[in-house]
Amino acid sequence: MFQLKSLPLQPEKVMLPLFVILLSSIAYLFDDSLSSTFIYQRDLVANGEIWRIFTGHIFHTNGYHYLLNISAVALLWALHGQFYNPRIYLLLLIISAVTSSIGIHFFSLDIHRYVGLSGVLHGVFIWGAFMDIKHKDKTGYILLFGVFIKILHEQFYGASEDVAQLISASVAINAHLWGAFGGFIIGIYSYCRK
Repeated sequence: MFQLKSLPLQPEKVMLPLFVILLSSIAYLFDDSLSSTFIYQRDLVANGEIWRIFTGHIFHTNGYHYLLNISAVALLWALHGQFYNPRIYLLLLIISAVTSSIGIHFFSLDIHRYVGLSGVLHGVFIWGAFMDIKHKDKTGYILLFGVFIKILHEQFYGASEDVAQLISASVAINAHLWGAFGGFIIGIYSYCRK
């Protein structure tokens, strides 16, 4: 049974997920004045505005997109937060953001603008599944298999039209693929460490 006391409420487990939610909330509230400087735009990244590889992830297409993503941050924390520490979580966010953005930049030439945390969240999810496996929780295998099937399905059949309508944008399925790749790298690293 779910109990509040079973959640990982220690400050080192909570602070970075809350920080991601805070940054996303600020970006959402001040989108009109901030987005032109910070969202991922292919041509501007190619012209040296490298910070957009990181900052574009905290912006969203609309309120539904924002709520879906910050809810996922909270759910992933509830699911795997017991494994979080500031160093590994920050590394996980950075690597997943970089692999997601760089993957889009070089392999999804049709995407000129990108916003959202979903690519990064796929990386966080995969890392969490590896931590479950490392700590002898067999559900980690199910989670890893499930996200692998989801990504494979998206690659062959595309994303859900319902989600695309909800967020008022095309779902960047390759961001999911490349963000998951980042999570896989950190997952293997974390799994192999003592």
